[in-house]
Amino acid sequence: MKLPATTVSGDVLNALLDEVRACTVCSAYLTAGTRPVLQVHPEARILIAGQAPGRKVHDSGVPFDDASGERLRQWMGVTRETFYDATRIAILPMGFCFPGTGRSGDLPPRSECAPLWRQRLLDQMPHVELTLIIGDYAQRWHLPSAQANTVTETVANWRSHWPATLPMPHPSPRNNIWLKINPWFVADVVPALQKRIACLLSS
Repeated sequence: MKLPATTVSGDVLNALLDEVRACTVCSAYLTAGTRPVLQVHPEARILIAGQAPGRKVHDSGVPFDDASGERLRQWMGVTRETFYDATRIAILPMGFCFPGTGRSGDLPPRSECAPLWRQRLLDQMPHVELTLIIGDYAQRWHLPSAQANTVTETVANWRSHWPATLPMPHPSPRNNIWLKINPWFVADVVPALQKRIACLLSS
């Protein structure tokens, strides 16, 4: 008997996640050690494409379990319970492990991660209808046509990618100045995002 597609995808995804969690490719470069943090499910309809876990997220093992996550959930208009329901929302950063801290903040996502895992995991989530693309590294990968632009230019051009994708600034408190300079994001983009997410979660 042929199994439903979602069941097959779930089996394949579980095996793939076992591989991801056992990955040590970047271990020599990760001072905090390897601890892949991601949230995926074959039924997810919303995908958050982020950068890499911060130190707090590394310690807890829970994606966006920090001030950035609080702001992101506010922008999305969802509760923690909904946010951490993998059947509804997938969270797939460009780098799965905390890359360490540099002089001006966290280091970039390790470049080895995305080529190894990203497309394989995305292929196991066929129902995604909205991808939130957070920050420069995720935008370079998901929106290659926008590589020459700054994050501000890419986000300002959000309507050209809507409604399947939405380029976003990082919700980190470090971006408070950016948000103050660009009030149109909260005024114009966030309401559209909340309406779209509410529609996807209710249908």
